[in-house]
Amino acid sequence: MNLLLNQMLSKADPSEVPGLSRFFKTGPGQYGEGDKFLGIKVPVTRAVVKECWRSTSFEDLEECIRSPYHEVRLAALLALVEVFKHSGRRSSRRFAPQDDSIRWQCIDFYLSHMPWINNWDLVDLSCYPLLGQWLLDKEDRSLLYDLARNGRTIWEQRIGIVSTMTFIRNGQLTDTFRIADILLHHPHDLIHKAVGWLLREAGKRDKAALEAWLQGTPDQVGGDVRGTGGDGEGTGGDGGGTGGDVMGTGGVPHVIPGPDRVSRCISMPRTMLRYAIEKFPEEERKRYLLEKSR
Repeated sequence: MNLLLNQMLSKADPSEVPGLSRFFKTGPGQYGEGDKFLGIKVPVTRAVVKECWRSTSFEDLEECIRSPYHEVRLAALLALVEVFKHSGRRSSRRFAPQDDSIRWQCIDFYLSHMPWINNWDLVDLSCYPLLGQWLLDKEDRSLLYDLARNGRTIWEQRIGIVSTMTFIRNGQLTDTFRIADILLHHPHDLIHKAVGWLLREAGKRDKAALEAWLQGTPDQVGGDVRGTGGDGEGTGGDGGGTGGDVMGTGGVPHVIPGPDRVSRCISMPRTMLRYAIEKFPEEERKRYLLEKSR
């Protein structure tokens, strides 16, 4: 019996479905076109996962991640995060604490099921506790660069940048700035928001490093920029579901080349800039936005 799936199905609330469908843009031509909802809010999903993850197998996760229902896919991802996080720390009925063997199985599962990680909340709540944490102590982080540059959908490309949240929280900013350069002229609004959000978080760690990146040109990626702050602050999400209609996820174009010698704050999309400088003092924000508008 798949307890996680059964518990999620039991929490369905049809009265919530219309609002969730609008919020996650499921109409024709919108980024979540065709997605289905049970009407379950995130706190309820988290409570179910907390109750069920220890008795959930990879076979159960397979069934859940392929569900047509958005909330069930989210539950599968949140359960996967729990399995990854607790591997080697405590046992469960079905997941023995085998350290990296289980952790790698979680990563392999995640990478092989990306077609079902197909909305901004599914990406943002799963990628950095999994991919970001897995890569934190590894020199080779090319996976994230490849996803940002060659991802088949905007969701894979978004995973490439949002996964760097874990690096930021550990004072490592270089990858965020370099992957932001890859996505600097991406055509999609949801990528603009994601990149701006991560730049903002990097700026909380090291405002001078963010300012230097904004005022530099795309050929000036810089060296090993490290943050100086303490523990990272919570992400809170970026409200990626806001805004008007945006293109669907199929056949997403890759990065559109921009001007080579113009500073990033001038050439980057306005939404990306606005998100990036959100925590700057008001006068500084105005100055950057005025420079962008010239």
